[in-house]
Amino acid sequence: MADNQVSSANAEGMSVEDKKRRRFLTGITAGFGAVGGAFAVTPFVLSMTPSERAKNAGAPVQHDLSKIQSGQMVKVEWRGKPVVLLKRSDEMMAGLDKVVDKLADPDSLSSSQPVYAQNNSRSDQSSPALLVMEAVCTHLGCSPVEKLAIGPDPQMGPDSQGGFFCPCHGSKFDLAGRVYKNVPATTNMSVPPFAIADDIITIGEDGGRNA
Repeated sequence: MADNQVSSANAEGMSVEDKKRRRFLTGITAGFGAVGGAFAVTPFVLSMTPSERAKNAGAPVQHDLSKIQSGQMVKVEWRGKPVVLLKRSDEMMAGLDKVVDKLADPDSLSSSQPVYAQNNSRSDQSSPALLVMEAVCTHLGCSPVEKLAIGPDPQMGPDSQGGFFCPCHGSKFDLAGRVYKNVPATTNMSVPPFAIADDIITIGEDGGRNA
């Protein structure tokens, strides 16, 4: 029987011991290959894990409203977008009714806002003078320029009640972010979910209200 094994091995040009050694080395090589493959895959899997920066970019943002005076505006960043916080003066609020006939969607039926901000001032009625709005033109995503002064303006017109003007293609919005008729943009600027408590506004959360 042993002679047959030796004869068979010799026919392949290799002894029985050589064949055993080859099987052993092949097993080791395969093992290292599997380990190497695991190390090669690990960085790819880790690269698919969101970074803390990416997670934080979508996190709620807070701001102290007590630091904003009537008629003043500040911008904060939320989800990579500029968000306007404008405390409108009494004169600014009165101007919202004066431009209704010039607006494409005065009731905000086609735009994006929480249900509690779908009104003439597009605000939470607990703080009606406060405009919280994504300052992104709904035409091609440019950043509109604020025009807060009441009165003649080269871009907003001779009887301007204040608003926002997009320098890219000339779209105009009132001080509630509602788009004017006959401009490239066709929808009002978006209002993000927000909640107010003790003069602190949290953008990105609606305080349990339906958005």
